[in-house]
Amino acid sequence: MLEGIVRESIGKSDAKKLRRDGYLIANLYAKGVENIHAAFKQGEFIRTVRRKESLAFAVKVGDKELNVVVQEYQLHPVTGDIVHVDLRVAVPGQVTDYLVPVKTVGVPKGLKNKGVLVITKRRLRVRGAIEDIPANFTLDVSELDRDDSILVRDIEAPAGCRLMDRGDVSVCGVIKAR
Repeated sequence: MLEGIVRESIGKSDAKKLRRDGYLIANLYAKGVENIHAAFKQGEFIRTVRRKESLAFAVKVGDKELNVVVQEYQLHPVTGDIVHVDLRVAVPGQVTDYLVPVKTVGVPKGLKNKGVLVITKRRLRVRGAIEDIPANFTLDVSELDRDDSILVRDIEAPAGCRLMDRGDVSVCGVIKAR
């Protein structure tokens, strides 16, 4: 479980001091839950997010233990380090929108025909309760030939969930190489 500290003051100078000490500034929020301004050790946060098994992961801030989902993050424009992260509290039974990652498996047969695999949507917007949301969408691209693609409407949403992206939007496809 990832442990963090509660930030008493939310000013700019205090945030700079925390970043200098190796902390990552975070906001935790959800509908019906009081907002929490927190800070996590940057290395521990990155390791926890990379090792998580499902979409939500557990954090402990002060005396509260919460399941959270990464909603949005901001990167430093030069170094590429994570500067700030927004975490949405995953309230059981509450229907809301989540961004679920897309993973591809297999080698498209269109690569032999001078094609290139292009992934246009890395995350899909899914509406549902956190219990029904999958950890990721795994797409098999081995049957894609050149000029073929997988659209949002080709992906089947799990029971109790609904895909919120337009159906005619391409998720991934094989295009002609230049």
